[in-house]
This record gives sequence, C-alpha cells and structure tokens, in this order.
Amino acid sequence: MAKVAWIGLGVMGYPMAGHLLTKGGHELRVYNRNGARSEAWVAAYGAGTRHATPAAAAEGADFVFSCVGNDDDLRAVTTGPDGAFGAMRPGSIFVDHTTASADVARELHEAAQKQGISFIDAPVSGGQAGAENGQLTVMCGGDATAFRAADPVIRAFAKAVRLMGPAGSGQLAKMVNQIAIAGLLQGLSEAIAFAENAGLDVGSVIDTISKGAAQSWQMENRSKTMHERRFDFGFAVDWMRKDLGICLAEAKRNGSTLAVTELVDRYYAEVQDKGGGRWDTSSLIARLPSTRPGT
Repeated sequence: MAKVAWIGLGVMGYPMAGHLLTKGGHELRVYNRNGARSEAWVAAYGAGTRHATPAAAAEGADFVFSCVGNDDDLRAVTTGPDGAFGAMRPGSIFVDHTTASADVARELHEAAQKQGISFIDAPVSGGQAGAENGQLTVMCGGDATAFRAADPVIRAFAKAVRLMGPAGSGQLAKMVNQIAIAGLLQGLSEAIAFAENAGLDVGSVIDTISKGAAQSWQMENRSKTMHERRFDFGFAVDWMRKDLGICLAEAKRNGSTLAVTELVDRYYAEVQDKGGGRWDTSSLIARLPSTRPGT
C-alpha cells in the first residue's frame, strides 16, 4: 500500500482516484479546486482525506496523481503557489493524466528533477466509461525507473500502460490517438448519414460491415447512438477541440500535415455553434443533412 495524493476530481479523476482506493488498496489524500467535490468523494468512498491545497494533499505522499484541464491548470497545481512540487519529498513521483502539451510535460519533468522528484506525463484514452470501469489505456513519458515504480499503481484503473519514451512522449502519443479518432468519427458520421439517405436499415448495415475491415471501437460503441442522434454521454466536443488544438500546434512544430484533422476541428466548431459543446464527440453527424425523420 502506498500513500497517494490525487489532484483533480472531475469526470475522469473522480472514478480513477476511487479505483486506487478500492482496487489498489492505497491510502488516498485528495484535492479538488471545488472543495465540495472533494467532500463528496470522501463521503462516497467512506475513506481518504480531503485537503485545501495541492501542497497539503501531496505532503508525505509516495505518488501524486493529477487530472486537470489544461497546461495552465497543470502548472498551477504543480509549480504554482501551494503547488504539489514544493511539498513532495525527495524520490516521490508525480504522475499527470491531463491531456496537455508535450512542452509543458518537458518543462515539469525538468522542474521535478531539480527538486529530486520524478514527473511522468501519462494521458489516457478510454473516456468516462473507461475511467469508471478501470479500463483505461495510459501512454507515458518519462524516466524508465520512475515508470517502473508507478506502473503497478496506475494499473488499478488501466487495462494497458506503456512507456512511450522520454518526457513528453506520452502527450505526443495521445495526440496520435486524437488525430486517429477525429478522422474515424467523421468517416463514420458520413457513412451513417449516407446509409440513412439511401434508405438502408442502418442497424443491419452496421452489424454487417462491423464484421469486416470497417470495424472500429467507434463503430461498435457509437454507431447506434449516432443514428439515434443521442449525444448526452462520453467525451465532450469542447474537450476534443482543446485536444485537437494541441495536435495542430505540435504539427506546426514538427512539420506534419494534418489536413483531415484541421477539417474535423472546423466541423467541431460548427457543432459548438449549434450548442453542442458538451455533446459527445460522435455528434459530428449532427451537422450532416439526412433523410432520417427528425433530423
């Protein structure tokens, strides 16, 4: 059993921290910017302690985990006033699950080294359902020794954990993931709308083609709700646009061409304009003309 601090109890962090307690058997100290959320977590799990600052939560911890919104949020909870880094003991490890830039991961890795602690960038894939079910995929960047120590702790909420390379590599791998998903969702949206306009039984079509080369996680898990125009679950469009912005900025730096990603990002902006910022990312289909009744 390790002493673990968790910073950020949002849609993803709340259940992930819970798995560390219930499956990992670790001692949990939690912090959330909205203190009521921390109180609710402690009450729901009947264990753990809530703390007023990231530094207070991190004091004496073997591992400190975070899952916050963006680069600025991450800097605030690590190196900002009352940030966790200043309270962490030498040899302890900070594991960040925020989807952020590779630049901030490298920056915080360097800052951690100066204080005798380790930093691992470890963004996740699998969405809210994966967090709740403890079935996330975790892509890590950082030192191999620190990764080996953190790996068994992370596995309390993950089905796959892998070190992708030095600091920033986890974030770069997550960018690859988001680039791939964006193109898949646009293609699936167009396919379903095409089937509707052609007068086909969409359920039968999807059931058939999902047994062949067109199969994907998105098809298996989102095609039915896309056809029904239900988007009230999963990973929000606002979050996806944040992630795609990170991908496009990195592409400019490394010379990659992301023509499809740029196009899909503009399509997501249209979904936001329709009031769909909090809709699931499968809502790309909402902007396509269809003969389906009610669309």
